[in-house]
Amino acid sequence: MGSTRARIAIDAMGGDHAPAEIVTGAIRAAAELDIEVILVGDPQQIRASVAHQGQSFPLEIVTAEDVVAMDEEPLAVRRKPKASINVAMDLVKNKRADAVVSAGHSGAVMAAALLRLGRLKGIDRPAIGAVFPTQIAGKPVLVLDVGANVDCKPKYLDQFAVMGSVYSQYVLGTPAPKVGLLNIGEEESKGDDLALRTYELLTKNPRIEFIGNAEGRDVLTGQFDVIVCDGFVGNVLLKFAEAVGNAVLQILKEELPQGLHGLVGTALLKPNLKRIKQRVDHAEHGGGLLLGVAGVCIISHGSSQSPSIYNAIRLAKEAVDNQVSERIQGVLTNSEQLTVNSEQ
Repeated sequence: MGSTRARIAIDAMGGDHAPAEIVTGAIRAAAELDIEVILVGDPQQIRASVAHQGQSFPLEIVTAEDVVAMDEEPLAVRRKPKASINVAMDLVKNKRADAVVSAGHSGAVMAAALLRLGRLKGIDRPAIGAVFPTQIAGKPVLVLDVGANVDCKPKYLDQFAVMGSVYSQYVLGTPAPKVGLLNIGEEESKGDDLALRTYELLTKNPRIEFIGNAEGRDVLTGQFDVIVCDGFVGNVLLKFAEAVGNAVLQILKEELPQGLHGLVGTALLKPNLKRIKQRVDHAEHGGGLLLGVAGVCIISHGSSQSPSIYNAIRLAKEAVDNQVSERIQGVLTNSEQLTVNSEQ
């Protein structure tokens, strides 16, 4: 692509606050992350947002004549080939960009990724992975799936575990990721049919370090590095965690002492409060990586504002720099070859 820097295509029209907040986050990312940014959407609206920022930082704009609205069905991407999310995906497909970031309709983003980029060989269903903070500083946990697949088969969760392990190792820096299966009890006999059959598969999977079931209370302990579940449960968990983070921040604001002494105390605590916000605020993580498609795709929250967009772009850069998709495909291909050889 003529450049060693990651090139990130950004759906400037996706999200509740598009394009203004998207552009603001993209400008900051282009200035601070040593990347090239491509803004996809209505050129007039994008330029107006850039001008409002008062920035002269060079940004490439690619025209998209349509957009998939948040209230449309996901397969609207089929009827709107020139929608911004489709145009952004085509940039990756045609090697003009390395990754896509969108805060638009999550179902439409996933549909566009599947239609435009396709799945990695050996993956039946892509999964959205979300990074959660844990009570151990600097030790996050990756949970997947958090919304892409409401109904799952055991083999899907088995594949999620492999993809999550690769991501945890190469992006989050975990040497030997410990994998858990989200369940209602730690005993292997607990859970519904999906949990029981998945447990058996994970136990026999040589590509991961499976250490057993993870109960809800275990998610944030730091005991596990990767936790797999179906998209229904994962999405409920994600939304609940976001609400808890917001509640913690609000409680801190309300409970800090008031008056002169309170102002002094708040000033002294400011560095600590900033670190707390970074650990519990979902905006600090930017969104979820759609693992399993043949390219890097970050799905941000529809309500994302500029800090979240900036972090989503940073997440995309990390996935590109660490060749996450290529590494997942390599693990799957090597496993296939080992299986064939063992059968001969």
